[in-house]
Amino acid sequence: MESEHRQWLEAMEVKSRRRQEQFMDDIAAKLRRPRQRSAPTHAFRGAPDFWNELEWDVEKRIQAFTDNFVSVGAYIARVQSMDEVAQFITNKAHELSARYLIRQNEQALTALGLEEKLSHVQVSVWNSEPDVNWRARAAEADIGVVMADYATAYTGSVTVLSSPEKGRSVSLLPTVLILIIPVERLHTRLGETLDRFDEAGREQLPAGIHFISGPSRSSDIENDLTIGVHGPGIVYGLIVG
Repeated sequence: MESEHRQWLEAMEVKSRRRQEQFMDDIAAKLRRPRQRSAPTHAFRGAPDFWNELEWDVEKRIQAFTDNFVSVGAYIARVQSMDEVAQFITNKAHELSARYLIRQNEQALTALGLEEKLSHVQVSVWNSEPDVNWRARAAEADIGVVMADYATAYTGSVTVLSSPEKGRSVSLLPTVLILIIPVERLHTRLGETLDRFDEAGREQLPAGIHFISGPSRSSDIENDLTIGVHGPGIVYGLIVG
């Protein structure tokens, strides 16, 4: 029985490959071109040297990131220390009458002392307790607080990596997202971030790599723009340093 099944699979594969060949032959015939049976030679691979060498100074990176981030409806604030970050989040929670806040489980965010500063707000720390539906907790949150792993000035995007302590839901599900961006993590080109993943290798890649470029923006076929359907409708970026 097993032998018959294997023979049947082999016959199906031969039949499938024959159809694929016929399909590609038909396309080549219609294009009046010979079949391409080997990968074409590329004279260049990757970004050109002039692009790899592009490097802006800190102030230009900050200005470019700010312009790009604000252009899609996000907000930017420049602060000098994590104490100012804590004060910004505290003020924003009061301003928005927030009742629920969720943050990543990171030491830098623990040091903000939000639990003490926001006694009227339920502050949850992602994945800090067993038997909690953390996605539901993130979905009910008014504010999510996330530490950026990288940021790119040229594209105005923030890169956030997933891990057991840094669930994607913290940046995806709350109504308002606050991204903390240490200035030393703000780079000129996206390639500076992507190169790190190549160097780390496949086995060291995180569970998720997420690029955030402002509030959620969705448009249907009638070109009606809707904010906040597939993610936070309000996004603040705090550049620290």
